[in-house]
Amino acid sequence: MYIPPSFGIALLMMIGSAMCWGSWANTYKGVKNYRFELFYWDYAVGIFLMSLLLAFTMGSTGNDATSFLNNVRSADTSNILWTMVGGAIFNLANLLLVAAIDMAGLAVALPVSIGIALVVGTLLSYILQPKGNMLFLAAGVACALIAVILDGKAFGSLAGGRTTTRKSIVICIVSGVLMGLWNPFVAYGATRGHALTPYSSVVFLTLGALLSCFIWNLYFMKKPLAGEPVDFSGFFSAPASGHLLGLLGGAIWTTGTVFNVVAGGATGFAISYAVGQSAPMVGALWGVFAWKEFAGAPGRGKIYLLGMFAFYCLAIIFVAKAY
Repeated sequence: MYIPPSFGIALLMMIGSAMCWGSWANTYKGVKNYRFELFYWDYAVGIFLMSLLLAFTMGSTGNDATSFLNNVRSADTSNILWTMVGGAIFNLANLLLVAAIDMAGLAVALPVSIGIALVVGTLLSYILQPKGNMLFLAAGVACALIAVILDGKAFGSLAGGRTTTRKSIVICIVSGVLMGLWNPFVAYGATRGHALTPYSSVVFLTLGALLSCFIWNLYFMKKPLAGEPVDFSGFFSAPASGHLLGLLGGAIWTTGTVFNVVAGGATGFAISYAVGQSAPMVGALWGVFAWKEFAGAPGRGKIYLLGMFAFYCLAIIFVAKAY
């Protein structure tokens, strides 16, 4: 199993993880006339295939107990199942996130959803394991909430119907709450009894996500959050570029996840978590500069957006310092 040999390489992996997490959604922004419910099937296959590729390469160096297949053979079945449950919860959160990106854009959906996830994840971690400076944690949570509010106000300043704004923000919030809940299930499988290695954890996380598509995604195809119900025939008539972009998006997300978890084992998960949480700012930058989502926004909208960046940076700093 590959482990970064130095802090410098681990830091590069953490920065790479933030870039991957903040950039994968560009693959959906790049498709044309392809509903997100159909795109997501390609994405779900992509995250699982990439997890297998990394597990059989980086996760299988050497032939000791930590290599991928040896670890799977020795791991407790309960750890595998808990990790897959975490994958199912993550998948519902991520499906809602893609829906929110479709409705509100990258610059709004990622910061709001992951900002809420930062709040929920930090509070839940402290409840389950009261470690860290409570004052810094409280300050980080407060700054993250302020960043979310400012991002919502920035989106509200754009031209468009208030109903769409409210609905997309609510979807972001629900996505964020769920996004903050799945990690304890995965952490349980990676720390108890005959535990899973980071590479094995990501394989079963993504397998749980893929299998749960037959529940969550089929439901959203029949009862979509926006637009008309989607027929599965559209998946087979979609252009090859749509399928390839979905697979690529999944591969990018999984690469970021593996890099973050593996680097965290070498440097401490508080540091890798804090660096990884800068991903929404990467996504917001893509939305603002590449996709021009705030083109024509009034001055106050741009001020709200700058405030969001500032408070999100403060939230990450406070959470990192708490540990």
